[in-house]
Amino acid sequence: MSTNLKIAVVEDNEWFNRFLVHVIGMIQEYEVKGFFSGKELIEGIQHFSPDIVTIDYRLPDTTGDILMQEVKSIFPATDVVIISEQDDIEVAIELMRKGASDYLVKSKDMKELLFKTLKNIDEKRSLKTEIVELKKEVQTKNEFSKQLIGNSPLLKNVIQLLEKAVKTNISVVINGETGTGKEVVAKGIHYSSGRKDQKFVAVNMAAVPTELMESELFGFEKGAFTNALSRRIGKFEEASGGTLFLDEIGELDMALQAKLLRALQEKEITRLGSNESVKVDCRIVVATHRNLLEEVQKGNFREDLYYRLFGLNVNLPPLRERGNDILILARHFIQLFAKENGMDALEISEKAQQKLLNYSWPGNVRELKSIMDLSMVLCEGQHILPEHIVLQENQSFQSLLQKEMSLREYNLKILQFFLDKYNNDVTKVAKKLDLGRTTIYRMLKEVE
Repeated sequence: MSTNLKIAVVEDNEWFNRFLVHVIGMIQEYEVKGFFSGKELIEGIQHFSPDIVTIDYRLPDTTGDILMQEVKSIFPATDVVIISEQDDIEVAIELMRKGASDYLVKSKDMKELLFKTLKNIDEKRSLKTEIVELKKEVQTKNEFSKQLIGNSPLLKNVIQLLEKAVKTNISVVINGETGTGKEVVAKGIHYSSGRKDQKFVAVNMAAVPTELMESELFGFEKGAFTNALSRRIGKFEEASGGTLFLDEIGELDMALQAKLLRALQEKEITRLGSNESVKVDCRIVVATHRNLLEEVQKGNFREDLYYRLFGLNVNLPPLRERGNDILILARHFIQLFAKENGMDALEISEKAQQKLLNYSWPGNVRELKSIMDLSMVLCEGQHILPEHIVLQENQSFQSLLQKEMSLREYNLKILQFFLDKYNNDVTKVAKKLDLGRTTIYRMLKEVE
């Protein structure tokens, strides 16, 4: 129940006015004040600022519906309860349509009816407050500074671009490998923009079967196809007023690309099974791990759609290129896991840190989080050691080829990979690589 909820009672009958004030005042959390006319309420409303107003439908100087509109014009969020001697359904419905929260008829059960109504209004107001707080929490959680963790120059450049993106409704194309955080960035754009109070709707183009994609995006009418038992709105309508995030846009079938292009150009869609167009207004943010321009040249992506989507291009760097951000993120994930599981956060030993830095992270940030979560489970002491960092070794080696390095640098990476694998046992590594121990020591010395 709310605390210090202010309630104004407007009733010209002195006895009934005092009765209502007394009944409401029995609830400790409510502050109540009585008024005997509409004029008296309007003159005192600014000083009292009520959350709820009960209004007698027939007052000497006005009517309940007119006074309700006056109250609503001053305090739009104020709930109004109309109290009348007449049990008139049509009048009650009309007043509720105009904004009344309830319509009560004066009777012997007045006390119970009033308590019930005030309780319902109080609960709804509390729920609205909770929803507002949750929205603020979601918005704060999705701020760039909370989600894009690190201080590498590459990441700072991304944040600078994103800060420009939120100032307008320009389309944004996010490029990046799997696991780099494309949806995180899309949410950050939405919750930092003027559309933050509206919906953020995400569609993964790669996860929806081609034959279902049209109905997923545009919706359908009842009877449009077998099992279409009722109307369903699509993602475009759902996101109207907010942001529509189309993930892995490069996977969209060519036939659907034409329909998507029309929706973007005309800002309207047509549900399956309907001839009626529906206007939509949603900001478009798309993401892909492909080079869309190359896909256009290969004939896999429509050129006109490419240029329709073309706006601000944001390239998310792979984790392996972000240097010390790897350790910053690793510590962040440790703190997060510890908090969620009621544990103490652990330190990462120097050798474990080196193991993290030497890995190529084909799965990027998403992979790092999984590995750090597992390391917290495996570790039994106060420090995470190299053996607690369980890497996908075959991926680690293959992903080396994604880098552009000299042969000497590749050799050093390979050597470090095997040293990590065999816990710096030079004799074992020399045997595995068919090298002399002296050669290994010499190569390591070159790194110093």
